[in-house]
Formats: sequence, C-alpha cells, structure tokens
Amino acid sequence: MKNNTFSIMLVDDDEIDVMSVTRAFKKLNITNPLYVANNGVDALAMLRGESRPQISPRIILLDLNMPKMGGIEFLEQLRKDQTLHAITVVILTTSNEDRDRIQAYDLNVAGYIVKPVTPSNFVKAMATLNKYWTLSETPHD
Repeated sequence: MKNNTFSIMLVDDDEIDVMSVTRAFKKLNITNPLYVANNGVDALAMLRGESRPQISPRIILLDLNMPKMGGIEFLEQLRKDQTLHAITVVILTTSNEDRDRIQAYDLNVAGYIVKPVTPSNFVKAMATLNKYWTLSETPHD
C-alpha cells in the first residue's frame, strides 16, 4: 500500500479494537503515524496540545460509545473549534443505530463503518479506508 506522510488519530476506549486497528495497519503496510486517545476529552487535549505536543492528524477514526466524552459530543466540540473543524472524521463503531448514524452525518463525517466482527473483515475495512485516504490525498491532474 502507498505510504502518505500524514498522521491518523484513533479515538477508541476498547483495547481490543485499538489492537485490531494496529494489526490491520501492520498487515496492510500502512505506516502513517497513528495516535490513540481513549475518549473525546483526551482526544481534544491531544489535538489542542494540552496534554503533550500538539498533533495534527489528517483523519480521525472515531468510536461513538466511550466514557467521559462520547463520539457525538466529541464531534460537536470538534466542529465548533475553528482550528480543528475541518479534520476528516470516519466513524468506526459497534453502533448500528439510525439515530447515531444520522447525528454523525449531520456533523459532517466522511463515513460511518460498523466495526466488523472477524479479523479478516476488519482488515478489509481498513484496506478500504486506506484506499479512500490515499485517493483523497493524491493530487489529481
């Protein structure tokens, strides 16, 4: 897979899901820097440089069901912040609720993926995302 230099943030409190994303990236040779936050509060602090050196990911993979600050509340805060509002966000969640999907798209997410159960399907989902962001980042004539 093509390597782009931009970073990716994963906001997810489930250690197994974080490991699944990490393994899928490794299997697909996705070498973009991956930053992990366990909830929306920590993610905003990382994005604003409040907890460590500020990071500027091009894409955020966001779970919806998290402690402290869930995904929808995080998205609301992100979209209100003038310096962060344009970051591409893809929902990666176990929630297949129409209400969650509608709220997410109302907050301008680029996609909504229900987390696959099997490892092979998880790798396929990450491969599809990699194709998406590779195409999005490639200059077109």
